[in-house]
Amino acid sequence: MRTHDDDPVQVFAGSMLQAGFVKSLLEDADIDAYFRDGIIGTLAPWWSDPGGAGAVKVYVSASDQEKAKAIVEGYIKTLNE
Repeated sequence: MRTHDDDPVQVFAGSMLQAGFVKSLLEDADIDAYFRDGIIGTLAPWWSDPGGAGAVKVYVSASDQEKAKAIVEGYIKTLNE
């Protein structure tokens, strides 16, 4: 499946707090980011994802995907240290 530069791409899934932090990091890098499942993922995560894990998702434009993934990987690395 081929994506267009403006197609949305998921780059992160986690709690609302984590997703908010990731969105902020992306926007600081001039990458437009938005949430999906923000409300339902917080109130009833089992409806948005099986098991309720990673219910709030962060999306960016496909043209920003590589840059965004590098930022998200850096964020996850700091969490694991």
